[in-house]
Amino acid sequence: MFEKIKQFLKEVRFELTKVTWTTREELIYSTIIVIVVSLVLGIFIGVVDMIFSNLTSMLLG
Repeated sequence: MFEKIKQFLKEVRFELTKVTWTTREELIYSTIIVIVVSLVLGIFIGVVDMIFSNLTSMLLG
């Protein structure tokens, strides 16, 4: 049992050496993009919701 765990951990360590990690600059740039896109989509969805709410209240009024 312990040999299987030991072998598994060795394989995990080996696979982690193959990983290409992002640089700090890439991470910051990607984070900024995610925040900006989230804000734009949030504003867009809020505006569309407000428009549909007003249309619904006018039609059912």
